[in-house]
Amino acid sequence: MSQAIGILELTSIAKGMELGDAMLKSANVTLLVSKTLCPGKFLVIVGGDVGAVQQAIATGDSQAGEMLVDSLVLPNIHASVLPAISGLNAVDQRQAVGIVETLSVAACVSAADRAVKASNVTLVRVHMAFGIGGKCYMVVTGDISDVENAVAVASESAGEKGLLVYRSVIPRPHEAMWRQIVEG
Repeated sequence: MSQAIGILELTSIAKGMELGDAMLKSANVTLLVSKTLCPGKFLVIVGGDVGAVQQAIATGDSQAGEMLVDSLVLPNIHASVLPAISGLNAVDQRQAVGIVETLSVAACVSAADRAVKASNVTLVRVHMAFGIGGKCYMVVTGDISDVENAVAVASESAGEKGLLVYRSVIPRPHEAMWRQIVEG
């Protein structure tokens, strides 16, 4: 069976909690994330079999109304994405860096998944809307051509929903900036 994650992002904390509960009751999924985001948004991430995740997200979408910011079902998620959401993936060598900034967590996670599947890069982190006005950004590193491709793919992905804020490629980051980017 194919595994997936589903993301539901809402403008209301209370509605987010209510829909997280409804989603868990509607399908056999695992709650991966349930938390507040800046500015006053709420994020629910569930995981499980593709069909179950699709059912849970459909339940959330159908009841979200105007409070829905974004939602997503991501089947066959790349192995580096969940660790990047939880913290940092280890990087041992200073290389080119790519950053893609979005207006929603779902758009950023989808962009990150597509980027690492399309290019030989390391996904360093997905920083989710904490203390950054509800935006989200992803950081990848690798050879410059791979980073440029990953950033292009991720930007196209986020741009499909009109949720791309900005993208950047730093070919040779200064050591101090490199440490800040990859060590948090």
